Amino acid sequence: MSEPLSDLPEGLHPETYAVRAAVARSSFGEHSEALYLTSSFVQHDCESAARRFARQEPGYTYTRTANPTVASFEQRLARMEGTECAVATTTGMAAILLVALTTLKAGDHVIASQSMFGSTMKLLGSEMARFGVETSFVSQTDVSAWRAAVKPSTRLLFAETPTNPLTDLCDIAQLADIAHGAGALLAVDNSFASPVLQRPVEFGADLVVHSGTKLIDGQGRVMAGAVCGTQKLVDGVMGTFLRSGGLNLSPFNAWVVLKGLETLALRVKAESAAALELATWLESHPQVAAVHYPGLKSHPQHALAMRQQSGMGGTVLAFDVAGHTPEQLRANAFHVIDRTRVCSVTANLGDVKTTITHPASTSHGRLTEEQRQAAGVKQGLIRISVGLEHMDDLKADLLRGLDTLA
Repeated sequence: MSEPLSDLPEGLHPETYAVRAAVARSSFGEHSEALYLTSSFVQHDCESAARRFARQEPGYTYTRTANPTVASFEQRLARMEGTECAVATTTGMAAILLVALTTLKAGDHVIASQSMFGSTMKLLGSEMARFGVETSFVSQTDVSAWRAAVKPSTRLLFAETPTNPLTDLCDIAQLADIAHGAGALLAVDNSFASPVLQRPVEFGADLVVHSGTKLIDGQGRVMAGAVCGTQKLVDGVMGTFLRSGGLNLSPFNAWVVLKGLETLALRVKAESAAALELATWLESHPQVAAVHYPGLKSHPQHALAMRQQSGMGGTVLAFDVAGHTPEQLRANAFHVIDRTRVCSVTANLGDVKTTITHPASTSHGRLTEEQRQAAGVKQGLIRISVGLEHMDDLKADLLRGLDTLA
């Protein structure tokens, strides 16, 4: 139990919650949310301490169980996602691990996309197998494949939309119907879109997962994660495990991402507009074989993106450079990336600084070649997370490599 939410009316827009939702101010009346760097909290007396440790009354005892700064971030993100509550974790992968460890047991079955983030595939497909959990990977865009993969033991459908790095979408509402018809839960990783573009619970998702390291922070400073959902499941089950297991977010990192939420809408909208312009421009370059971006009309799921993502394509795009053999494609992709001087060559995304990376050797480098091919991650694929630089400078930066390909 944490301190109550600040006194806000119901029904406000997400942009308002992004700057206003937090725990009640302290007696000092601070305007900006306070950063509580403390491992423990002093109690009035033994009786009140006993009640708080037993969670019979609101109040803080130990930062691993609850902290006002962390609670402010959790309440703000939950309000933005339209869920009852949220729990914050050390990283986005810790949030996915928390979902897996609290919703699955030996003998259970998971269905997930074959084109998700490489670490998510590794966690669900390999690490959870050690505990007797089976995972089936299916085509991200083929709803019939998700339906056909259902077993009596299916307990969780895990979706990432758009996917990293090919920006494939899944129809959240259809997957929710499949999950609920099987008596399973649907969890959606919303890190690429953020609650600015889509709120998965509005389409029937049970759980929403975030890597706060990405768009929520927005400036590449700290790592953070979160799971949003119902009070009963997220706080009652996952929160209980989190408090025992120690996966909880530190107060300092919570304060950083709490501040990041305040500018999230402005950044996502501006970066999405820039990504659309850059993707459109890349489509016309002779050394670009294909561009993957939901905001483009050429994207096979453009209509779904416009309906599901508030009419925007998001901040991340990917493109394939021209080439023939895998060796040539890899060399050409490296050539384009290595000649940039403005873009940052790093695998992180969601930053105000544009980042560029080669997924086949970074984010999906631990997968087998067969897994990469199934995910569509070819050696010539380049992923760009568009930031806030001037568009002319980004185009010129990419031309240094594209115009000098042999």
